Amino acid sequence: MTPDVPAGSVIAGHDAVLCDLDGVVYRGPERVPGADRALAELRRRGLGIAFVTNNAARPPEEVAAHLTELGVHATAGEVVTAAQAAAHLLARRVPPGAKVLVVGADHLVDEVGRAGLRVVGSAADDPDAVVQGYGPRVVWEQLTEAAYAVQSGALWVASNADPTRPTERGLAPGAGAGLAAVAVTAPGRAPLVAGKPEPALVLEAAERVGASSAVFVGDRLDTDIAGARAAGLPGILVLTGAHGKADLVAAVPAQRPAQVIAELGGLVGPARTADGDTDQVAVNAAVASVDQGVCILDGPATTVDEQLDLLWALANLCWNRDSAGVPAARTDAALAALDRLP
Repeated sequence: MTPDVPAGSVIAGHDAVLCDLDGVVYRGPERVPGADRALAELRRRGLGIAFVTNNAARPPEEVAAHLTELGVHATAGEVVTAAQAAAHLLARRVPPGAKVLVVGADHLVDEVGRAGLRVVGSAADDPDAVVQGYGPRVVWEQLTEAAYAVQSGALWVASNADPTRPTERGLAPGAGAGLAAVAVTAPGRAPLVAGKPEPALVLEAAERVGASSAVFVGDRLDTDIAGARAAGLPGILVLTGAHGKADLVAAVPAQRPAQVIAELGGLVGPARTADGDTDQVAVNAAVASVDQGVCILDGPATTVDEQLDLLWALANLCWNRDSAGVPAARTDAALAALDRLP
């Protein structure tokens, strides 16, 4: 079925939406306001939905149950985890039944087994591969065994490389911290990473939902948008999470989104087209220009949508100047004027 989406909308021409979770659908224990209604509307219009997470510790059933508790319809089959992507990445590179030393949570162990591989627990078992991910009960003994196996030449795969993970008490070491512990023992070795910003997880999500033309929606430029671009998909930045307007205008080329929206409902709103050069960019009635090294905004700025037009003009102006090697212009006053945007 062809999705019923408004012509000229952000989602026009696409058949599926791949969503990051934290900062997009929920923030910690709370649902992002309006996310439930926006996702329900996308389903009603016939778009496929997948929920994509770098978390390799929580199984899909647990994630789907959490979403359901928040009022967001989700099934386990719609949840794509970094553990699943890592297991499938492994299975494409080693023969069926190959021995794999797993360092991570039970979910990662289970997914490696489901991929037709044999889980072992020691470098003495002569594993063909090592797969690492965050696990709440990972201990030094397991990291040591992984280090020995990697030093011996085993294929090395990681669920994701996030160095930290947010908790209610502050930042805690993430999967990347465990990878670093192994890497210091094996100079010159680096793992194949399944999770964002690498493309494997995003591509698996698109395949899972049967998409021929998906978009990826995320709140982080360095993982979500970079991962979408690496997978060849349009990345849509939503301003409900980690990164905001200042991050957007300063984004490096590999992390620049195709569109920016204030919240998920913006996917069915009009797409923004920027027209201009290194001196001036226009988006609808919004204009961003440079005067004596300072970015100037001109146009209506009462509503969120009007400020998004101004932000998109400003971002594209800054990116045009960067791409052309033109000195950067100051953006602090222009950004401060966009007081309805985070």
